[in-house]
Amino acid sequence: MHRTGSRGFYFFLIIFTLFVIFLYGPMFSIILLSFQGPEGGLTFPMNGVSFHWFGELWRGAGVVDIGSAFRRSLVLGFVVMILTVTLSVAAGLAFRKKFKGSELLFLTTIASLIVPSIVLSLGVALEFRLLDETVKWFGEAFGIEKINYEFQTTLGMFTSGMGTQLTWTLPFGLLIMFAVFNRFDKSYEEAAQDLGASQWQTLKEVVLPIIAPSIVGIGLFGFTLSYDELARSSQVMGATNTLPLELRGLTTTVTTPIIYALGTLTTLFSFLVIGIFFLSAWLLSSARSKSES
Repeated sequence: MHRTGSRGFYFFLIIFTLFVIFLYGPMFSIILLSFQGPEGGLTFPMNGVSFHWFGELWRGAGVVDIGSAFRRSLVLGFVVMILTVTLSVAAGLAFRKKFKGSELLFLTTIASLIVPSIVLSLGVALEFRLLDETVKWFGEAFGIEKINYEFQTTLGMFTSGMGTQLTWTLPFGLLIMFAVFNRFDKSYEEAAQDLGASQWQTLKEVVLPIIAPSIVGIGLFGFTLSYDELARSSQVMGATNTLPLELRGLTTTVTTPIIYALGTLTTLFSFLVIGIFFLSAWLLSSARSKSES
């Protein structure tokens, strides 16, 4: 009996190890290959070890403006994060009480999760193309020179691009808020109101501090999902590209390990952001534990 249990344990340990290798192996391979020597290529075996390709990336490598793409992704990620947190918390508070049409609104919100990303991107792009035609018709019909001579398209990073990404981040934020408020102890609010606190004071001094770690989690979801989004962003960013879109372009034009060096840096940045959010959540949780004690 003991031998059978031991064999089962080792069997599942092997399966789990293979799964971890399959899941994280490509990432570690890219990181390792980014340290190829000057004569190194895109595959193993490595030809020397150096920081040569990181230097080439820093100098620009004459391919694309990675710095601008990174800044655009960073700014867009923070904007999407703020909107996701604000709208998710507001919706979570609203859904604490049943109202007419709440189920339909909830199902409509999360429906985008089951729609193929590329189809959603194409659909949003089509909607904005129709909006472009409407704006142009309006300019021609009423003789508005600014529209007729200057208007190009409504497609852009902070219009169609941001809206498309919110269809991805908001459902996750809303689901997290539902989970939080389903196990929220309302006695804290009742105690605050019994002591004379207004609804706003109760929200600010009681509810928000308690759910603060979850809010940090929603912020992490919002930022990371926006920062590395590719499929939903592929058709809706207009004339500007985010970093994932530039990376996709590089995979077809760059034949040196500089693409791996870029992947290593963006991976490290992603881990840095995740670490900051986890640290923030831990600090908020510690502060709440101290205040309760």
